[in-house]
Amino acid sequence: MAQACKDSQREADTVQLVAVSKMQPQDRIQTMLDSGQRLFGENKVQEAQDHWEALKPRYPDLRLHLIGGLQTNKVRDAVALFDVIETLDREKLVDALAQEMDKQGRRIPCYLQVNTGAEDQKGGVMPEALETLYAYATKAGLEIRGLMCIPPVDAPALFHFGLLATWARRLGLPDISMGMSADFEGAIRMGATHVRVGSALFGVREP
Repeated sequence: MAQACKDSQREADTVQLVAVSKMQPQDRIQTMLDSGQRLFGENKVQEAQDHWEALKPRYPDLRLHLIGGLQTNKVRDAVALFDVIETLDREKLVDALAQEMDKQGRRIPCYLQVNTGAEDQKGGVMPEALETLYAYATKAGLEIRGLMCIPPVDAPALFHFGLLATWARRLGLPDISMGMSADFEGAIRMGATHVRVGSALFGVREP
């Protein structure tokens, strides 16, 4: 990460490492905590509760990002546990999050997940609806801090990273979450502020 920042003439502290702890055993997570890592990403609310509800009180500087799709019936638990929600992608979810944040008295920053490849099977708002969803979410009182994407597996990732960075600049959003174990260096060169890395940190996930 530091080298990619240097190559891009960026300061190393402009990019944060989100350690993706999904499907990881507790001992590996503890090892990462012992190393000083405090920013983690989880895909599923229930698994995140299993991983972090007991640990979070012991680490007051711990930050948890939800990086997987969020169903409206899990919004209450997500608002209670997570510090950032990266996968906001539809108006119904905006409404549920705004209502639950009011109820719990928490204001959690959100990113809009963009389906940059317009893939039917993948979550994320379609590019042509991005500005409409952004306006809807901000009017609802949500703090939209950035954009997030997962490029198609069979397409050049840099192209999609460039699209996301362009849209973030157009909307004036400071945070850009893109890049995983195989392509985070390219994401940094294209402007990522957060990279989501799992297997490169934890090793291959156990079945």
